Amino acid sequence: MLTLHTAELLVAGPGSAPLAGGAVLVEGDRIVRVGPYEELGAGAPHARVRRWPGVLTPGLLVRGADELLERTYYPDDPYETAELGTDPICGRDALDALKMTEARWGHSARRGTQKLLARGVVAVAGRFTVGSVRTAVVRSGLTVLAPVPYEGTPSLDPLAGRATPEGAFHGVLEAGAAARFAVFAVAGLAELPERGATTCVATVIAGRLLHRRR
Repeated sequence: MLTLHTAELLVAGPGSAPLAGGAVLVEGDRIVRVGPYEELGAGAPHARVRRWPGVLTPGLLVRGADELLERTYYPDDPYETAELGTDPICGRDALDALKMTEARWGHSARRGTQKLLARGVVAVAGRFTVGSVRTAVVRSGLTVLAPVPYEGTPSLDPLAGRATPEGAFHGVLEAGAAARFAVFAVAGLAELPERGATTCVATVIAGRLLHRRR
């Protein structure tokens, strides 16, 4: 089935000129065409149309994801937050006090991957050594990449500390590429680092809508 995703502004990749009223035509897990909405819509009149506010860009890459998912615990809301609070828990002593098991790590990782998808993340780089965590990441749909260098502390928001968002993009939007992108409710690309990835309204991986802000 053809699906046409369109937003107020489309940025196909690093260095690409923003396209007002741009769109991405998707069939299955691949991009068929990228271009103006009017042009793509006329060529595919029976496509399902999804209209999004803001800027449509390639999905984001998180570096140091093993730190975020294997050495950080995300309390289960609402069952644990009264006792543990809502903030992620990290640090050896704090994690030791939780008496973590592989199963508990897997449950935490599932909650962590949902937080990543809600921030437009489509790929994670890291070396996962806990089987239940790796299973949770793979099942989430996120692409797993080998570790890559990064500076500072890993963050759920790949845009944190960046002057421009392009360095967090994973891939480009072009015909034949994987249908993997995100949409952020911002007025323009320059506004995205300031407001952050929590402005994400939609995350698409392999052509599937895996996050949609309600």
